[in-house]
Amino acid sequence: MTDKYKSGFVAIIGRPNVGKSTLMNRLIGQKIAITSNKAQTTRNRIQTVYTDEEAQIVFLDTPGINKAKNKLGEYMMSVAHGTLSEVDAVMWLVEPTTFIGAGERHIIEVLGKVKTPIVLVINKTDTVAEKEIFEAIDTYKDVCSFDAIVPVSAMKGKNTDELVKTLKSLLPYGPQFYDEDTVTDQPERQIVAELIREQALRQLDKEIPHGIAVVVDSMKERTSDAGNRGMIDIDATIICERDSHKGIIIGKKGAMLKSIGTKARISMENLLDAKVNLKLWVKVKKDWRDSEILLKNYGYRESER
Repeated sequence: MTDKYKSGFVAIIGRPNVGKSTLMNRLIGQKIAITSNKAQTTRNRIQTVYTDEEAQIVFLDTPGINKAKNKLGEYMMSVAHGTLSEVDAVMWLVEPTTFIGAGERHIIEVLGKVKTPIVLVINKTDTVAEKEIFEAIDTYKDVCSFDAIVPVSAMKGKNTDELVKTLKSLLPYGPQFYDEDTVTDQPERQIVAELIREQALRQLDKEIPHGIAVVVDSMKERTSDAGNRGMIDIDATIICERDSHKGIIIGKKGAMLKSIGTKARISMENLLDAKVNLKLWVKVKKDWRDSEILLKNYGYRESER
């Protein structure tokens, strides 16, 4: 099998909101990473697995690369930068534009120090005319030594098959790292917490989601006589930094918290293939993003780098 089979690790990098998590979810055919239109959606390195008869690609979805503003930001950047030295190929996602801003130039500087094969992925091609796609390619083609440039639409799934084919060509020959049924190494509790945070990101005002974390306090499955999964009871706490934020998260007569919980529960039931009884609480921990102890308590650990 190893004579013809390929396997390896591919990092997905890019500025916040370019569609990294959406693309990874599309490639593996299942939602693992949360998505929203706000920055800092991905905080930890999320590992997912694509497997077919020719190759196994382990994707590492990293936090968006930007400048750190607090200890949480520093942690996120160390995760993103550290990942690049551990992989067989790097996918850099950009939007179809001719403008190269300060954030992209920082990534260009980082990639200039990387010896790993680099694939430039022009994402969101469904949002512009074909002419603009070619103009974006022309803008970026000489900023790094790319092994390939592939335009895609992660949202629509356009040209993602070609991207997978390109990545396979860059991987070394070797055996599978995971069995063919594995799609992620993330614990269910961590994914559940992220699904709650996703709904908070989508439904709350712009500044509040950056200051929240989600902790799953308990997750217990009831026994089922039918042989399938029983009801899963989940208790979770949304952590915020200010008393004023707590009131907004809860909402008038608890309406916002109920909305977050309802939509998160639907996503959980789809993921876990079971009914979910979700209970949410909100607690204030001031300036938790600058506390190393609280960062570790909420799952942002040095050992995950």
